[in-house]
Amino acid sequence: MINDVAENHWRTVDALMERLALDSTVRDCVAQTFERWDGKGYPQRLRSAELHLAALLVNLADVVEVFHQAGGVEAAVAIARERRSTQFDPELVDLFCDHADEIFAELDVVTSWNALMAVEPHLDHELDDDELDNALAAIADFVDRKSPYTLGHSRGVADLAERTAAELGLAEDGTSMIRRAGLVHDLGRLGVSNAIWEKPEPLSAGDWERVRLHPYLSERMLTSCSALAGVATVAGQHYERLDRSGYPGRLSGDAISVGGRVLGAADAYRARLEERPHRPAADPAEAAAFLREEARRGRLDGDIVEAVLRADGHRARRRRPWPAGLTTREVEILRLVARGLSHKEIAARLVISRKTASNHVERIYAKIGANNRAMAALFAVKHGLVDET
Repeated sequence: MINDVAENHWRTVDALMERLALDSTVRDCVAQTFERWDGKGYPQRLRSAELHLAALLVNLADVVEVFHQAGGVEAAVAIARERRSTQFDPELVDLFCDHADEIFAELDVVTSWNALMAVEPHLDHELDDDELDNALAAIADFVDRKSPYTLGHSRGVADLAERTAAELGLAEDGTSMIRRAGLVHDLGRLGVSNAIWEKPEPLSAGDWERVRLHPYLSERMLTSCSALAGVATVAGQHYERLDRSGYPGRLSGDAISVGGRVLGAADAYRARLEERPHRPAADPAEAAAFLREEARRGRLDGDIVEAVLRADGHRARRRRPWPAGLTTREVEILRLVARGLSHKEIAARLVISRKTASNHVERIYAKIGANNRAMAALFAVKHGLVDET
C-alpha cells in the first residue's frame, strides 16, 4: 500500500517535470523521494551508493525542517541522529549536526528562490509566450490531479474565462492574462488537505478557515515570480464577491478587477457543472440559474454572468436596455436613492463602502442629468425603475 502511494506520487510529479522539460537527473532525484539510505524505502528499495546525493540531502532536509518548526534546532538534530545510518546517510547527518545552528539561522534571512538562482545562473531563462502557456497548463493539470473531483477543472475554467473575455471585447493582453490566471487559480488548493476537499458532510468552522485561505496561497505562490504579478492578482480574486461575502480579502465593488470578476463567474459556473463530495453535478440549465441568482443577489457582476453563459452556448437573456446608459447596478442604486436612503444606508444595504456608494450616485446623476434626490426620484418614476422587474 505504501509502495503504491509512493509510486503514484512519483509518477504524478514526474509527469509534471517531463512537461516542464526538466533535466533527467532532476527527475531521477525526485523518483527517490521516499527511498532510504538503508535500502528500506520506496518504491525501488535503493541503497546508499545507488542514491543521488541530491536525493539524500532532500530526504534529510524534508524531515529535519519539520522537526525544527515544531521543536527548534535541538529537535531537528535529535531526529537526525536518531535516524542516522537507517533513513539518513551518516556522513550527511554528522555534517548537518555540526552546522545545524548556522544552517537554520540562514533559513530566516535567505529566500530559497533567490539562493537557487544565484548558484544556478543557467536557470535564468525567460520563457516566451508559448513556453509560459505550456508551463502553466502543466501546473494546472498537476493541481487538478489532487482530487478526482477536479480533474480538468482548471483548464475548463481557463477556457471559459478566455471566451468570456472575448465576449466582453477585452483587449488581447487582458484576455491572455485572464486565461493564464484561470489555469493556476487553484494552485493554493495544494495547501489544503484532501480530507477537507473531499468531505461529504458540512465543513466545520476550522475547515472553512483553511478553504478560505486557498486563493491567498495561490496569489502568494505566483507572486514569487515577478513576471506573473498580474496573473497572481487575478487568480487571488477568483473567490471575491461584489457584496464583500467572498474571500480571502472580502473585497467589494470596484476593488475587484474585471479579470477577477470574469474568473470568479467562470469558476463558479464550471464548478457547478462538476460533481463534488457533498452534491451531484448540475446540468447547464441549473448552473445558469445558479449563476444568475448570484448576480441577482449582488454577488457576481450581472453583465459578466451573461457573458459567461453566452460563451458556454446559452441563449442570451433578452432584457430591455436601461435608460440613459445606466448599468444594472446603477439602476439598483437609483431605486434606493429614490426611496430616500442616504449614501451611508445604501452602502450598508449593498455591503460596499460609503465612498463607493457616493461614487455610484455621482455617476448616476451625471447620466440622468439630475443634481438632487428629488430629480433622481422623478427620473426613476418616469422610466418605471422604482419597482424591480
